[in-house]
Formats: sequence, C-alpha cells, structure tokens
Amino acid sequence: MPDFAEPLSRLIGEFKRLPGVGQKSAQRLAFHVLRTSAEDAERLANAILDVKRNLGLCGICNNIAEGELCPYCRDPHRDHSVICVIEEPHNVLPIETTRTFNGLYHVLHGSLSPLRGIGPDRLKIKGLLERIAQGDVQEIILATNPNVEGEATAVYLSRLLKPLGLMVTRIAMGVPVGGDLEYADEVTMSKSLENRRQM
Repeated sequence: MPDFAEPLSRLIGEFKRLPGVGQKSAQRLAFHVLRTSAEDAERLANAILDVKRNLGLCGICNNIAEGELCPYCRDPHRDHSVICVIEEPHNVLPIETTRTFNGLYHVLHGSLSPLRGIGPDRLKIKGLLERIAQGDVQEIILATNPNVEGEATAVYLSRLLKPLGLMVTRIAMGVPVGGDLEYADEVTMSKSLENRRQM
C-alpha cells in the first residue's frame, strides 16, 4: 500500500470501515474530499454530525426518527391494525415505493442468526408484543429477507404470534417480474410454485 500523508491515510481508513467500501473506493473517496473546497468538506462533515445528533429510533416501531416518533407512526391516516415486520430501517423504502401498503412498521434491527450469536433477545421483539397487547393489531406481515436468517426469523415470529389470535402472513417470494425461468434457482422456483395464485 502506498504511503500517504497521515491525515489522508486516516481518512482512507475511516472510509474503509463503511460497508461495501474497499481500499480503492476508500482512496477515491478520500481524494475526492481532498480535491473539494473546505466548504464542501465542512458540509459533508456537518451532514454526518447532523445525522448522529438529530436522528434516533422511533419510540414505537424502532424506525429512524427525527424526534420521538417516525413519520409513519405519527400519521393518523395509516392503518393501525396492520403491522409489517422488517429487519432494518432501510427495508421501509422498497415497501413504501409500491404505494400499496398503508399500515405501520416494526423494525427488528436484525434477524436470528445462531452462528453469529444473535438470538431473539437481541432483536426488538418485546416492543412488537407490547404493541399487539394494546389490542388494535389484527394482522402481522412478516417481511424479513428471503435468506436463511430471514426465514428463521419469520418462522420464529409466526410460532410466537399465531397463538395470540392474529392473522400472521409472510410476503410472497418467487420469480421476479422481468425474470427468466431459465435462470431461476430451485429455491426461487419452488417458492414461485408454492406462492401461486388463481387467475
């Protein structure tokens, strides 16, 4: 690795700590910051500090919030009888862009992963149970990721919630729109057949 001036090396090291950023990307970002004006660099630094100082977690659903509640929990027009359970705050965006879901969310901040030592106690499940206990919730949609950890989390939550008399559903999985059956793996194809609907 080439020798850089200490402040530049430190900046490259900090960029490398970001997810998905390797050595070369970190160097490109650091040199971009070096080339920008002091005002631009200060704006970037202030934006990062602003996020850390002014954003937290919603007191109800654990989504990102500026203040006590997120915009979805504050919205009186959302359907409070349906809660969509997701793994991370960034999972809200793909659901919201469909413009078809009008319920509320509950963010677990992870998924079950025994190999990484993540059990149910490390997820934000207690708050979900407290919300259900209030009596307004009729349906829980499990929208965890379609991988081993996401499936394990969905199965665990389903077994935990079904005895409470709620409708517990799982998002459908299968061949994506525009996809080619030739390239679908057997798990995706199996899920597509399993989740078929009448036309």
